[in-house]
Amino acid sequence: MKILFLQCFPLWGCGSGTYTRCLAKELAQKKTNEVAILSPESKIKEETKKIPNVKSYFLEIPFPAAFTSHPEWPVVRQYKDLSAQEITEIFRTFLLSTIKTIEDFKPNILHVQHISILLWVANFIKSLYDINFVVTSHGTGIFTASENKTYLPLSQDALKRAKQTICVSRDTKKRLLTTFGEEFDRKTRIIPGGIELERFPEQTKIRTINKKYKLKNKKIVLFTGKLTLEKGVEYLIKAANDIKAEIYLIGDGPELNRLKEMATEINSKNIHFLGYMGKEQENELKEFYYRADVFVAPSVIAEALGLTILEAMATKTPVVATRKGGIPLAVKNGINGILVRARSNKKIAEAVNKILSDDELREKMGQNGREFIEKKFTWPKIAKRYQRIYRKSLVNGKKSNQKQNSK
Repeated sequence: MKILFLQCFPLWGCGSGTYTRCLAKELAQKKTNEVAILSPESKIKEETKKIPNVKSYFLEIPFPAAFTSHPEWPVVRQYKDLSAQEITEIFRTFLLSTIKTIEDFKPNILHVQHISILLWVANFIKSLYDINFVVTSHGTGIFTASENKTYLPLSQDALKRAKQTICVSRDTKKRLLTTFGEEFDRKTRIIPGGIELERFPEQTKIRTINKKYKLKNKKIVLFTGKLTLEKGVEYLIKAANDIKAEIYLIGDGPELNRLKEMATEINSKNIHFLGYMGKEQENELKEFYYRADVFVAPSVIAEALGLTILEAMATKTPVVATRKGGIPLAVKNGINGILVRARSNKKIAEAVNKILSDDELREKMGQNGREFIEKKFTWPKIAKRYQRIYRKSLVNGKKSNQKQNSK
């Protein structure tokens, strides 16, 4: 089976990029599969960014555009703010890149990431080449369509022709049906992201960050992710003076300067902004996951389940997170972490300090988190589910074509 992934963002620096990269890598390990990715990965030729057994194609873009922000693109337009002419320009560029890739790779099926312009392209390709497609919704494309109704009609039309729609959480599915219509319930499934356990062994040595950041004998609280309003990092900062640990924020985004100003205003001494750590700083980022005593995910909107939460759990780090979106799918209150009310710096501080002050609780939650990941969130298990979806989509497509040819 020849599977072509269509991804509108670079493969490093965002959740959907990680999802695409890891799923493609896992599927490519099966000898009967050939896998390729079409994406705007700016450094795809770098040796450090090659994906084993996966062929890479470059998606041309007229200008960087994203649903929120992207650390690989310092200057980026928001999809919700694009004009009709700009949307048309992106569609045209995406379509030409996709056709060029299809002519070379000749896939049996397309797997689109996000309900947005590349989904329209897949729908168009279906008409031209009769190649079936499935789509995974990561949530942010739904938000854009709900904010800018321009995206609704073409997305709805494409969803009707998609063989399967996959959402990364129950909440994402709920929002998809609210935005695009309950008619899509029947062929929408939930498959969350996962963890490459080989990258996250149960134990690892901290070789770099203790010395580099002078962490010896210090309690560490960690946040990693985009610094956007939706992530709610301001509430972690507001809680900082009440948290008995050093707080490290790894990431970049439009809220960075405001958050730094906020940290200065409250005269906090324990907040450290480390910026975005990409592929080149991967080992350092992983060490922070292992070294942290608590991971905090203070999201204020109903986001999908973040892969950063799963990565923290894989390293046996307890999670304090808000009870929003897909987060409760992984964070079980009192078992592998603590769920708190959104927009409450007081509750964040209380939960973090509770874990920091109880070594036995922290160790138990960390172990529970690791076991939960091993049971529910590994890429081999996720890839098997997708493999069945692809196979069924191909069979359905053949039956459909046979009916059409017999008429």
